[in-house]
Amino acid sequence: MKLEELYQFLVTPPATFIGQELAVCYVLSVLLEGESYGTELIQRLESEYPNYRLSDTVLYNALKFLESEKAIASHWEKVLGRGRPRRMYQLNSQWLRHAKKLAGFWWEYAKVQPICQSNRAFLQLKTPGFIPGA
Repeated sequence: MKLEELYQFLVTPPATFIGQELAVCYVLSVLLEGESYGTELIQRLESEYPNYRLSDTVLYNALKFLESEKAIASHWEKVLGRGRPRRMYQLNSQWLRHAKKLAGFWWEYAKVQPICQSNRAFLQLKTPGFIPGA
């Protein structure tokens, strides 16, 4: 390992994979806004929260759990220009209060976790002359 590699790791750490508990909270936070499908849930997480990742397995276990709890319902939807239909998920209205509370846990978790910008600022303060990627 080289010193530059250590700095680069600290400036841009690898993404953190979230577990099923947080995945449930994240899914509910998205479904509060409207229906969605599996691939979109993963892509949206990566674009809105670049420090986090969600595996297919964890996502579908979270969706299966939410369906078993009757928190969400699903249906197949045919999309024009696409061969296979998508399984769309939506929040059951009876779960609105619980969904808001659990989504709040995701929002709080995602807000307080360290982000790359704070790591970069810390390194620049502690390491005079440090230039990321140099």
